[in-house]
Amino acid sequence: MIEYKELVPDHFDQYKRLILRGFTQDEESFRIAPEDVIETDLPTRYTTDSFTIGAFSNDNLVGVASFKRDGENRLKLQHKGLLFRILVAKEHRKKGVASKLIEEVINRGKKVEGIEQINLTVVPANEHAKKLYEKFGFETYASEPKAIKWKGKYFSEDQMKLML
Repeated sequence: MIEYKELVPDHFDQYKRLILRGFTQDEESFRIAPEDVIETDLPTRYTTDSFTIGAFSNDNLVGVASFKRDGENRLKLQHKGLLFRILVAKEHRKKGVASKLIEEVINRGKKVEGIEQINLTVVPANEHAKKLYEKFGFETYASEPKAIKWKGKYFSEDQMKLML
């Protein structure tokens, strides 16, 4: 059974291990290289408009999805939220974990005062992820060719939005 809950600082070590493993195993699906992960804390602030939801199997972190208000300190951007770092350990994929994480983030995002839309980015070659986002109503509104360069290869990146 999978339990979903907000991550707190005590979860950081598990979070970092999961993220590093994911960024290494699926390096062409993320804009962040494993070498870039030098964080000393979770990427969110444990507030109503900045949080990370974790999926736990027997107290082991097996998936994450993060949300933060876009333009945290920019008044003209505060109507947007950003869904980012959606990752599920390979052995737990195709079991609905990513869907539940996204659903949890969207439901919480809808309750954040002033949030009108949620944005995300995805490498279009990651067709499974893109189709999953579309299932929730996300629509592509822009695509940047050669957005990412990794090991001599270029990858496009699609920007998607969900109007709440």
